[in-house]
Amino acid sequence: MSDARLSVFKTYKLYVGGKFPRSESGRVYEVTTKTSAAGAAGKGKWLANAPLSSRKDARDAVVAARKAFGGWSGATAYNRGQVLYRVAEMLEGRRDQFTREVADAEGLSKSKAAAVVDATIDRWVWYAGWTDKIAQVVGGGNPVAGPFFNLSSPEPTGVVAVLAPQESSFLGLVSVLAPVIATGNTAVVVASEKAPLPALSLAEVLATSDVPGGVVNVLSGRTAEIAAPLAAHQDVNAIDLAGADEVLAKDLEIAAADNLKRVLRPQPVDYTETPGTDRLTAFLETKTVWHPTGSLGASGSSY
Repeated sequence: MSDARLSVFKTYKLYVGGKFPRSESGRVYEVTTKTSAAGAAGKGKWLANAPLSSRKDARDAVVAARKAFGGWSGATAYNRGQVLYRVAEMLEGRRDQFTREVADAEGLSKSKAAAVVDATIDRWVWYAGWTDKIAQVVGGGNPVAGPFFNLSSPEPTGVVAVLAPQESSFLGLVSVLAPVIATGNTAVVVASEKAPLPALSLAEVLATSDVPGGVVNVLSGRTAEIAAPLAAHQDVNAIDLAGADEVLAKDLEIAAADNLKRVLRPQPVDYTETPGTDRLTAFLETKTVWHPTGSLGASGSSY
């Protein structure tokens, strides 16, 4: 009996509303390994056919994200932290798989890819720990001239479109996605155009962890083609342009102005550095409540 066998090639799919549909268009595109600078003229090794998302897929993802927003934003911050930590546990268990995919996607050695994956898992844990702490950092009581309590608290913006970084296919992806959902938003992610496989595999982790369906939706394909309908969509509340070039970012920002979306412009970022709270606060709104304290007499406050 021959020991030879055919490998089972993986079929990558989109992740929308907790399910794994093929693109509505039925289209796919080739994903290849990243070539070195010396071999840039050649074509890398074929890895897989990734779904080529359409405008309809983008609209379906927004519907799923909106449907999931109420439950996710209404969960306690502590519970969201537990859910995100569970994702990190699942990532740790699939460390070898992601090491291979990152090595192929970014043209790294196995050891360097493993270091990237470790940093990515740590980054996810870092943001999981912020879920129940960010309110204390950006909210609190405000001093006012009058017999009032004045309290400010952060609330999630809503549905956020996220254009993942093009070169950092895994660490960069998690660095822009995790803070969006950690603060109670839901996300529609456009994966790196050239290296979408780590993002599509991350979707499998999200689906088998405790993240409710629709909280994160992952699309692959041509960034400009998918981003245009998301930037113009009236039910998208904000957009992160991390994966857009200068020309595309300008066009998307103009489209986003139609319904006053929050826009996070692309900027040089070293994703290996420990992040601050900028991305956590980028998609938060501040709600301020006034409440009378009663009369203020000469002897002090009266409640």
